[in-house]
Amino acid sequence: MASDQLFAVFDVRERGEYNEGQIPGATSLPRSQIEFRIQSLVPDWKISLMLYDGADGRAELAAKTLDELGYSEVSILEGGLPAWRKEGRQTVSGVNVPSKAFGEKVHHERNIPDVTSAELKTLCESGNELLILDVRTPEEYGRFCIPGGLNVPGGDLILWAEELRQKKDATLIVNCAGRTRSIVGTAALRRLGLTNVRALKNGTMGWVLAGLELEKNPARALQQATPESRSAALSLAQQIATEEKLAWIPSQELSRRLSQSGGRFIYLIDVRSEAEFESGHIAGAISVPGGQAVQRADDFVAVRNADIVFISNESARAVMGAYWYRLMGFPHVAILQGGLRSWTECGYQLARGAAVDEPLGLAAAQHGATFVDSRGFAAEADDSILILDVGTSLDFESAHLPGAKWIARGWLELELLRQYPDRERRIVVTCADGRQSIFAARSLFGLDYKNVRVLAGGVRAWREAGMQTETGLDGCLMEAKDVVLSPSIRGTKEDMQRYLDWETKLER
Repeated sequence: MASDQLFAVFDVRERGEYNEGQIPGATSLPRSQIEFRIQSLVPDWKISLMLYDGADGRAELAAKTLDELGYSEVSILEGGLPAWRKEGRQTVSGVNVPSKAFGEKVHHERNIPDVTSAELKTLCESGNELLILDVRTPEEYGRFCIPGGLNVPGGDLILWAEELRQKKDATLIVNCAGRTRSIVGTAALRRLGLTNVRALKNGTMGWVLAGLELEKNPARALQQATPESRSAALSLAQQIATEEKLAWIPSQELSRRLSQSGGRFIYLIDVRSEAEFESGHIAGAISVPGGQAVQRADDFVAVRNADIVFISNESARAVMGAYWYRLMGFPHVAILQGGLRSWTECGYQLARGAAVDEPLGLAAAQHGATFVDSRGFAAEADDSILILDVGTSLDFESAHLPGAKWIARGWLELELLRQYPDRERRIVVTCADGRQSIFAARSLFGLDYKNVRVLAGGVRAWREAGMQTETGLDGCLMEAKDVVLSPSIRGTKEDMQRYLDWETKLER
């Protein structure tokens, strides 16, 4: 991990286990997500992959899956995380720790000004000009926001800089759910020359902890900067790139690099909105709107020491992404010169639609599966059939077949025989859309269960057929540790305070 080689370290435990403690620098890749995520995380099959678990056998199962998918350089950490800890080596807790720690570092080193929720409430009531910029994703903003807040995703702030500069008498407040994106967004605007901007301390969680009410389901649409401000953003970006000595890569050079075999691995990070990405993007790029690129860097960039190229329409937003990643310590960061405008002017094609790849190995697993449709299964269902839901516990809680039992797919081989040793028992496997079920059925066949079928189309097809579902987590065969939700979405005030305390301690 101290080398400059290309490699990735994956924690194949469930996301909740990873949240409780992990090796610094590892990327969370639960075993159930390997087929779905490995191609975007590590498209090059020859890069060295290191796996670890809780010394329970899941790393070996994950290594077998990766070998079947063609990854030839896979190693397992002997003894897993327990052995690492026994040797006195460092661990950290939480998710997206590198990004969160970076945010706290920026807050400390740049002395980012902030306001408390109580102070913001007073400002709102003062009658003075005030603009609250909510830099979360549109999906997050759509659930709730600070009353009167406008949604400006963090990666778009540079497009707004010139327009905001004209509001000299206004106080600008930047907020997210907690701390990181508020801090980074405020720091970005200050780096762009604005001085009348502050971060909302502890974001929407701080607002709730102060006993204040959030605005639910705001009807205001995603805000767009004026054409003049968007135009000025390009000059600002070029100035930042020059002052910070950021690297550019021309379209011709990037095209040549992408067509090479055996060249250094390159992540293409497209920081535009999802809608812009779907309208046209470079094949192989991943859609990570700018604020999320900084907020969740370890979720997208798994290969250490890889090249990273930031992409936007005309490079303004890409410059800010590259600026932050360079400061975060990524060693090989560049910007596509001229953005997608230059790429298309050079005659290169764009891919359309969302970048949704078929999970690796799905066709092979599907070939060996036996399917049953919703109406057919409803007609024969009885208590003797074990219905196994292997989707996320969040999906299971929202809707599952009556009587279904939930189990994390990563634990299937290690746990199911202990609880259901009868290999002759009839089993129907399901999940939200049917895809995880197909891989789970293959695993059950490998355990020598004789009567395994997959519910075609999963719970979604079941509901579309007019069948009833149940909710809740009563049918869990194990503790649900596969999903980690922000306390801002589902958490008590105690959870929120605990999370914020954890964040503030990271930089220390």
